Amino acid sequence: MAMADPPRAWNPNYGVVGSGDRRLAYSRQPSFSSFSPRPPGPGLARSDSSISMPVPLPLTQPAKADVRYRWLATRPMRRLALLLALNTAYSAVELAVGLLTGRVGLVSDAFHLTFGCGLLSFSLFAMAAARTKPDSTYTYGYKRLEVLAAFTNALFLLFLSFSLAVESLHSFMQDESEHKHYLIVSAVTNLLVNLLGVWFFRSYARVNIVYRKAEDMNHHSICLHVLADSVRSAGLILASWFLSLGIENAEVLCLGIVSVAVFMLVMPLFKATGNVLLQIAPGNVPPSAFIKCGRQITACEDVCEVSQARFWELVPGHAVGCLSIRVKNSSDDQSVLEYVHGLYEDLGIHDLTIQTKKS
Repeated sequence: MAMADPPRAWNPNYGVVGSGDRRLAYSRQPSFSSFSPRPPGPGLARSDSSISMPVPLPLTQPAKADVRYRWLATRPMRRLALLLALNTAYSAVELAVGLLTGRVGLVSDAFHLTFGCGLLSFSLFAMAAARTKPDSTYTYGYKRLEVLAAFTNALFLLFLSFSLAVESLHSFMQDESEHKHYLIVSAVTNLLVNLLGVWFFRSYARVNIVYRKAEDMNHHSICLHVLADSVRSAGLILASWFLSLGIENAEVLCLGIVSVAVFMLVMPLFKATGNVLLQIAPGNVPPSAFIKCGRQITACEDVCEVSQARFWELVPGHAVGCLSIRVKNSSDDQSVLEYVHGLYEDLGIHDLTIQTKKS
């Protein structure tokens, strides 16, 4: 008599699955609990998806867990909160004085400071939110909020550079200065407040900086924000002094120099944050290294083809990758996966998903 087939496992996605079914993909199970590199070793796991997805987290009061931000847990957060309080108080006083005295310039400058305070508040929110753990909705966590905050600050500063250039052109065409004495007093006060912010974030007061973490981008954007406002105030003070000496077109010259300086300060940050948001390939890995890895994998006798190789930076210091490999029917999937994971671990790709297909 023919013996009955042994019972086969039940999979909710595919129904009854036997031991010879090749619809299951081997992948490395990523860890979304932190962004630190995983310990050495392949760490292979079997998954029923071509792209390894995180294990769903329990939905026990997610809203409360998300709201519990430790707003002043770090020194940069406390310093930024103090800087925000000073700028908000100063802009409120400037707005009140401008409305009571009918000074349009003061009202305009107060609105400029208020908008800047809003952007810095978003940077503070990003610092706090980035400390929360990943959940079932944001499986990678909230680290990219700091990249987004840095990009927003950079975009605002580029707009500031453009507005200063327009103001310089307007002064040249009108051939007169619009910066009265009360605006110079405002510029001096604003300069003192912003210099305090530059001192707070002085370790990031560089144009080209190596971003190793997401908070590096956010802190650098805050430093550039207050530095650009300081340069703007200093330019207005210098223009007023030159005009008092009788130098013609001093305002045009000073505002033009400030506009170019702000643009050159901000453009590297704008490119870096934009590249991360556009999921560019990891900048610390040369493109030739990825090509070399692809050739080494294809050279294996068990591998027929490598396709859909994609690599990007989730945030600075956390590279993600996925690729599809077609292997021979008689090949050992696990040995191929161990070899591939070893190649990309040497490049710093620790969060890697691999799909294998039999040819």
